[in-house]
Amino acid sequence: MGNSILGLSVSGLNAARANLQTTSHNISNVNTPGYNRQEVIQNTNISLSSDAGFIGGGVRVSTVQRIYSEFLVTQAQQAQSKSSQLDTHSAQISQLNNMVADSSAGLSPALQNFFSSVQDVATNPASVPSRQALLNNSEALVTRFQMMDQRLSDSRAGVNKQITSTVGEINTLAQAIADLNQSISLAEGQAGGQPANDLLDQRDALTMELSKLTNTSVVQQSNGAHNIFIGNGQPLVVGAETFKLKAVASPQDPQTLTVGFVSGNNTILIPENQLQDGGSLGGFLAFRNETLDSAQNALGRIAIGLAQTFNDQHRLGQDLNGDLGGDYFTVPTPTVISAEGNDATSTITAAISDVGALTTSDYKFDFDGTNYTLTRLSDNNSVSTTVLPSNAAPLTVDGISITNANINANEHFIIQPTRDGANEIALAINDTAKIAAAAPIRTEASITNTGSGTISAGSVNPPPIDANLQQPVTITFHTPFDSQFDVTGTGAGLPANNQVFTAGEDISFNGFTVQIDGNPAAGDTFTIGPNTNANSDNRNALLLGELQTQNILAGGTASYQSTYGQLVSQIGSKTRELQVTSEAQANLLAQTNQSLQSLSGVNLDEEAANLIRFQQAFQASSKVIEISSSLFDSLLRI
Repeated sequence: MGNSILGLSVSGLNAARANLQTTSHNISNVNTPGYNRQEVIQNTNISLSSDAGFIGGGVRVSTVQRIYSEFLVTQAQQAQSKSSQLDTHSAQISQLNNMVADSSAGLSPALQNFFSSVQDVATNPASVPSRQALLNNSEALVTRFQMMDQRLSDSRAGVNKQITSTVGEINTLAQAIADLNQSISLAEGQAGGQPANDLLDQRDALTMELSKLTNTSVVQQSNGAHNIFIGNGQPLVVGAETFKLKAVASPQDPQTLTVGFVSGNNTILIPENQLQDGGSLGGFLAFRNETLDSAQNALGRIAIGLAQTFNDQHRLGQDLNGDLGGDYFTVPTPTVISAEGNDATSTITAAISDVGALTTSDYKFDFDGTNYTLTRLSDNNSVSTTVLPSNAAPLTVDGISITNANINANEHFIIQPTRDGANEIALAINDTAKIAAAAPIRTEASITNTGSGTISAGSVNPPPIDANLQQPVTITFHTPFDSQFDVTGTGAGLPANNQVFTAGEDISFNGFTVQIDGNPAAGDTFTIGPNTNANSDNRNALLLGELQTQNILAGGTASYQSTYGQLVSQIGSKTRELQVTSEAQANLLAQTNQSLQSLSGVNLDEEAANLIRFQQAFQASSKVIEISSSLFDSLLRI
């Protein structure tokens, strides 16, 4: 009987000691990140049969388990991944929003100063200081474009660095998780299948850290190992084996880094849309693909639109030297990138045929052996032709024309029509005398006219400029008057006789257009000729100033300033959206972590109570041993 009681007491002591040790372990790790509270699982020993029934055999400790919810942990990992993605995207776009919306450093004040100088030249066309101020503000505008583009390019370079750094961290964490898979398998094997709780906690903590970097899927294997997948099912960790990621230059744009999956000696690119949904890596990719690319393209579109349309009008004017106006700005050209794998001799020519039709998208031109296709990458809309694009038969979409195509089957090119527009815009003149503020033609009614007819100042038709623009042209009304006139001079279609007169209707020859109003009389003459000694003429300067408010861009729906305003508004709206969504996701993450902590976290009050409870159990088992010893002594004294 004494040995039986001792055995029961020893089992109780062992169980109490295990509980005390586990409680002490919980208290020691109260501040350890990722630690899950542990508890001892006890079972009764096999009872022994006797005449009086089954006599209890004491207690045994079957295992020490973590208080753990796979469902809550998975929720926390998903919430953490999304929260990291939103926080990263929000932080990046906030910097961009601060730049474009800056009332002093943005594009708006530079545009306003530039057109104010144009208006000043229109007011004082012969003033050299006014002309010099225009050149100065033009240079300031160009510098502002270039400065803002440099900020965007710096942001792009920063994203590249972050992608490289994040991919390195992902690989490091993946290796650590794979090592823990192996350690857990060995430890549990040596312990007869008992869970290696602390190692399991470490692996879960590393998996949570990995979720901060990228969206992951965790699949638990029958042997306890965690296999981890990213993207659309690419394996990152399988048991004790890891598969590396690598930051590589995009084959479509060498300046852009993307993520590849290393398989043997090959690197397989992972589509970026599969990585954008989670983690800081997804945040960087989403920022670049959804905001940065379109913002840089939008700024370039404004620069190209301004340069081209201002040049078009400037060439319709006349400078102080009496020459027709030349290019005022250097107009950037589309960037064409030959895809990796293209033949070195394959080339195409891309040009902007209509700045008003430009979008903020990039394009892909490819040849499948039969069809030549130009695709807008923002929505994958495309146009195709079976005819080789050439100067005589260009392939055109959204104001982009492809000519001189020398391309083999299954090759493609990426066209970025506006990406470098803000960086490459430049001022083409530096001489105040070359500002074409005047109109190149002058109209005049003969002083001998007897009728009330008046002729307009005339306007120059859009390019191409007629070579005979400044050749003198005379309009003479018939005698006797029959509402017809003859046009004489040098140029295409001249002389032109018996033209029917209608007051106020356009009369166009040699690249100019005039209108005659009133009631001309028989023999009245009107002349259109070169505008000599025209230092004080401001007609073209006025037309240049009117460009500020004309809806030129975005298919003729927006001015330069309103187009920039749309860019500021879009970025501002997206910034606010991300801030709100990020805060909401952070609250969801906090709630999930709170639920997880309430289940698995260490409660010091509870553990203190457990210490007392298990101490009393230990003391009670010790008391049973004392009683057993006393009973044994009594038996010996009989």
